[in-house]
Amino acid sequence: MKKGVLLNSEISKVIAEMGHTDMLAIADSGLPIPVNVKRIDIALTRGIPSLVDTLKVVLSELYVEEVILAEEIISENTKLYNQLNKLLEPISIRLLSHKELKKQLMCCKAVIRTGEQTPYANIILKSGVVF
Repeated sequence: MKKGVLLNSEISKVIAEMGHTDMLAIADSGLPIPVNVKRIDIALTRGIPSLVDTLKVVLSELYVEEVILAEEIISENTKLYNQLNKLLEPISIRLLSHKELKKQLMCCKAVIRTGEQTPYANIILKSGVVF
């Protein structure tokens, strides 16, 4: 049995295969996921698991050099935006319109769909290198 924090085999596999600048998204339950992008659906029920809980586990395994958020999160989901800022410090945060963020999904290795149900609760993680 795996000893680390991350037990989900699909997420572990995607992270293990990522290289520098590859991207992985963590999404709320309503984000449209492009058909040609791997969907890892871990949504169980409303709010479970949350985006923040999922992100914490992914960050325990993946070295991230930059994240992308929708700029609308600042005004439409301030509480989550503040949580993410604190959790991600000192990782660089790039803001795009929600429309542009959805276009970036086409470049992601996978999208993890959570049970999150708050506005603009989507994040794209850009892999860094540990050396």
